[in-house]
Order: sequence, then structure tokens, then C-alpha cells
Amino acid sequence: MVLQAEEGLITTSARVLVATAVPAERDAVARAFPEPGEEVRLPGAVLFRTTAGAGPSGTTAGADPRRTAAVIDLLAAGVGPARAAAATSAALTAAALTGTPYDLVVSAGIGGGFAPGAPLGSLVVADAITVADLGAETADGFLPVTELGFGTVTHRPPESLVRAVAEATGARTGTVLTVSTVTGTAVRAAALRTRHPRALAEGMEGFGVAEAADAQGVPVLEVRAISNPVGPRDRAAWRIGDALAALTAAFGKFAPALESWRSV
Repeated sequence: MVLQAEEGLITTSARVLVATAVPAERDAVARAFPEPGEEVRLPGAVLFRTTAGAGPSGTTAGADPRRTAAVIDLLAAGVGPARAAAATSAALTAAALTGTPYDLVVSAGIGGGFAPGAPLGSLVVADAITVADLGAETADGFLPVTELGFGTVTHRPPESLVRAVAEATGARTGTVLTVSTVTGTAVRAAALRTRHPRALAEGMEGFGVAEAADAQGVPVLEVRAISNPVGPRDRAAWRIGDALAALTAAFGKFAPALESWRSV
């Protein structure tokens, strides 16, 4: 099974790994797929395996019934970029060693939205997955790690896939920032927007998932449902339930988006 990001090609029996931070996010994604699933235990990771876009007896709405069901493995990878990278890498390596490598990795979950571009309950699909706080503080301000001569700070999902998922779900597209410390002040929110003017959302796992995927040459996507505004912490303003529902709704349209991408 080969996925060509440049041409937007997915053939039958695609294998997709969806990595969330916590079980509540994983379960929200799972509710989008009506087929019964099973638990798969791996060294360093536990997956919930289900399918999407099956044949006539179990077709996800809008999916091509002529296509073999895509295998969807759901992973609650843990909170933060390091844990997310480690768990995603474990799942990717196990799949590769058994001769069933993944064709796509999706970092999914709820997250903070930058107003006014990403209001509460909206959906954001990353066209750039950027780590916002990997670098060094200097007297002149923050320097990303790339300006220190190391690594990378941004991974870019396939443009055709971003477009297909955004069109299928009605999501906004823009930069999703990965942070190790969640933004809790207006000052930091403003600083992030100054450094990343296209940022629509922040989360804690996307860049870690993307690093693991990139190390094994697998395309990556990030999807965030907005549960709270980026800025001063106000738990009364959080809409976690609405965001989880938006995540379920988005993945209910996931198989048709893959079909659309495949047909480009």
C-alpha cells in the first residue's frame, strides 16, 4: 500500500495512524467510525483498530463503496511533544517491522484557538505544523532552533490532503503551533501571533507526531477542534464537550476526504 503525497494518491486498504493526546480525544475520533474495533497491544503503545470507508455493508457516509476499508489505528499517545513522538514512533516502527507500514499519520485533538480566526467549536487543519518554543531566549528575543543551526521547526502536510480535508469538513486552514507550555497570558498570546502571524491554533503534540512521521518518511496531518481561546486561562470559557463533538463530526467525513485526495 503506497501513498504518494505529491500526487495525492491513495490506493485500496490505506493504513492510517491517528495520534491523540488523551483517551477522551481518541474516543471522540472512534465514535466517527461505526465498525467494531479491537485493541492491539504493542511494545510502548496500545492501539484501538477500526475501519473507515468499508464496502456496501459498512460504508462510511460518502465513501466509495468499491474501495476496501481503510484501517484506522487510534493511539492515545500522551501529553506533550516528547511523549507523542515516542509513542507515535513505537507504533510506526512496529507496523514497518511487520510489513504493514502506515500511509498517513494524523495528529488530532482539541486545542486553543487564536481569535478571531479560530472561534470556539471550530475546526482547524494545519497547512504548517510549527514548534513555537524550541530554541533560545536572547537579549534580542526568541531565536528558533533553526537559527542556531539545528533541526527544523516546521513540517508541512501534503497540500492536496489539507485542501481535501478542509473542503470535506469546513475547517479553516493555517499554522498550528506546538508548545510545551500552554499559553496562559495575553502577553504570550500576542508574542506568538507576532512571531507566527498565520497561526490559528496551538496544541502540545503535533510537532512531536510530525517528527516521528518524518523520520520514517510518512506524510502527516494535524487536525484541531477549538475548545478554548489562546490567552488568559479562563476555565469557565472552555467548551471541551463542543470541541470533542466537532472532532467526531470531522472524522465522520474523513474517509470521503481521503477518497477525494486519492482521486486528485
